[in-house]
Amino acid sequence: MRVRLLRSRELRWMLLGVAALGMVVGSTITIMSNTARAGGALEERKLPMRFGWVACEPNCGWVSAVGIVTADTPKDFEDFARERDLNGATVVLDSSGGSVNDAITLGRRFRGLKMRTTVGTTMRPSRASERPRVQPEAYCESMCVFLLLAGTTRYVPDTAHVRVHQIWMGDRADDAKAASYTAQDLMIVERDIGRLAKYTFDMGGAGDLLALALNVPPWEDLHELSRAELRLTNVMTTELVADVLPAKGAVPVALAPKGQEKGQDRFTAASAEQDKVQSSRSTRTAEALPPNTVAATPQQ
Repeated sequence: MRVRLLRSRELRWMLLGVAALGMVVGSTITIMSNTARAGGALEERKLPMRFGWVACEPNCGWVSAVGIVTADTPKDFEDFARERDLNGATVVLDSSGGSVNDAITLGRRFRGLKMRTTVGTTMRPSRASERPRVQPEAYCESMCVFLLLAGTTRYVPDTAHVRVHQIWMGDRADDAKAASYTAQDLMIVERDIGRLAKYTFDMGGAGDLLALALNVPPWEDLHELSRAELRLTNVMTTELVADVLPAKGAVPVALAPKGQEKGQDRFTAASAEQDKVQSSRSTRTAEALPPNTVAATPQQ
């Protein structure tokens, strides 16, 4: 499957230029949504996902997760988590989606660490006297929504944009209606829908989330979940930002040498191992893909 941006030919060449400079994007990556600003530069949330620790005080902070989920993302997270005790930490997501199976693997890892999740853009201070903060007007699209679902507690700001759509074959989304599909292709898509459904229920999500997502084909605009739908689908479990992000003076998350993870339930661990075994049986996967229109992401 090839790297893909649903914008102009010039932006495609721009991405190739970035790769040539050393930021090589794996062959299974699929970009999840359209450029937010017409003619604008590539946004971080459309590049491969990066993780960062944001310390708000000596003993508190959160994990910033920005970008799309690729085949390398689960390992990148393991490398990031190796020197940190992230049990119970909050992940702040700003992402356009990514690979279905790799997002499932990463989401199960979040749940195993009992992490909390929210949507936002981390704003780092320009002066030492300032604290970092989370800008709530951010995007969580496509498979990012299922990463959000992995949190034990989940908060979505009023101004955040949470959007869903179908999964599709990543190498046939340029013209999904005209493309040809084999029985093997259909098997892959249906297999991954089954994996996604199982994951959704394991994480405590509702079938309504799958119904909303699977009703939007890649040639239509992403569906943005309303506040009512966020509650109906169980994507959001709290209305209080304090349940996921530290207030000034609070010490909810300690940055300490990583110890042995505790408390990961056997059901989640077994499911993660099963996903890993099943994924190894095929080198092709269905990807969560964007609609074939720039209208999916509003102008800003």
